[in-house]
Amino acid sequence: MAEGLLEYSKSQLALRNGCDKPQIWIAYRGYIYDVGESRLWKNGMHYEHWAGQDLTEELQDAPHSETVFLKFQIIGKLKDK
Repeated sequence: MAEGLLEYSKSQLALRNGCDKPQIWIAYRGYIYDVGESRLWKNGMHYEHWAGQDLTEELQDAPHSETVFLKFQIIGKLKDK
């Protein structure tokens, strides 16, 4: 699953927020997901969460589990630094 994926920095991810670039991406546990097709992420916002960032820590407060990410395509990996 992780083989051959491009790596993106946090600053590159931040540009994929639905405003600066048309892509709507979020990161979770080191992987970057394209959530642009979800009606819940229109305009780069999902409730109080903004796209273009790592939402790993915020999932613990979500009303759903990490299985929600199975719906979305992994498009890259988040660089450590």
